[in-house]
Amino acid sequence: MESLHKIDAMCNSALKQAPHISIVTPVYGASDILDELHQRLFNSLSEITDSFEIIMVNDASPDNAWEIIRNLAAKDSHIKGINLSRNFGQHHAICAGLDFAKGDWVVVMDCDLQDQPEELHKLYNKANEGYDVVVGLRQQRQDTYFKKLSSRFFYRVLAYFTNSKVDHRIGNFGIYSQKVIQSIVSLKEQNRSFGLFAIWVGFHRIEIPVEHAKRPYGKSSYNFKRMLSLAFSSIIAHSNKLLVIFVNLGFLIAGLSFTVVIWLVFRYIMWGISVIGWTSLIASIYLTTGLTISVIGMVGIYVGKIFDEVKRRPLYIIDSTTFEMSPDND
Repeated sequence: MESLHKIDAMCNSALKQAPHISIVTPVYGASDILDELHQRLFNSLSEITDSFEIIMVNDASPDNAWEIIRNLAAKDSHIKGINLSRNFGQHHAICAGLDFAKGDWVVVMDCDLQDQPEELHKLYNKANEGYDVVVGLRQQRQDTYFKKLSSRFFYRVLAYFTNSKVDHRIGNFGIYSQKVIQSIVSLKEQNRSFGLFAIWVGFHRIEIPVEHAKRPYGKSSYNFKRMLSLAFSSIIAHSNKLLVIFVNLGFLIAGLSFTVVIWLVFRYIMWGISVIGWTSLIASIYLTTGLTISVIGMVGIYVGKIFDEVKRRPLYIIDSTTFEMSPDND
């Protein structure tokens, strides 16, 4: 009888132990992919360790993704499903998954199978060489020409304004040690950008080539407009360079205007030429007025972002899960 109690205690202890690897993947518009994603993840992770969890975060997907996640979780205890109350966005969904990821190593990846589960062993093996962050570098992106071109433009603009080195071939796919994840989780800004956060927190990082696949079903929800919006939001959240540019532009215009005034006064004194040019005067007024309004608008955007931050609203709201949440996760 006593031996049976010991076995039960050992089993309960093993169940409570943190997994070795946690997978975090946000889900949106991918119901046709989830079964294959689960199977390929299970096969790849089983070759590395038996101790793993797969956290699928349903970001209010318009299809039946949550129903599929619940069915997968019922069949496989490695699956943990989180259902958000509404669509909060990809990076907020990632944040929700990270809050529940307890693995020694945490893998963040998209659910569309362009990040191939078979590449996990490359990331894991490299991490075991002493790296805290190993990010996949997509050598040959299997996207449309327009998607690759817009992505290149997006990351170049982002890198310029945020003063960070951001390669357009890098997505969310990577493996991170638990201390890196805890550092990222501690950042509570409303405006989320997982990739920029991973760069900002530092630690020992390396980028390695991985194979990128074509999306087997559907199409990406990130069109040019959404990428432009994401870039602008990231710039506002991570840099004040736009304000500096407008300040410098203001000083430049003021300097040019002062030079023109000196020249006009000098011309009038030396040669008696009066100031003429009603059209140029009106054009100058409209130019300076437009710039002034632009600067005020830019300052207003930054103030608006500050307003969003001071409200201290939660980053996401959970509707339901496929597992029992512990008190420290409430």
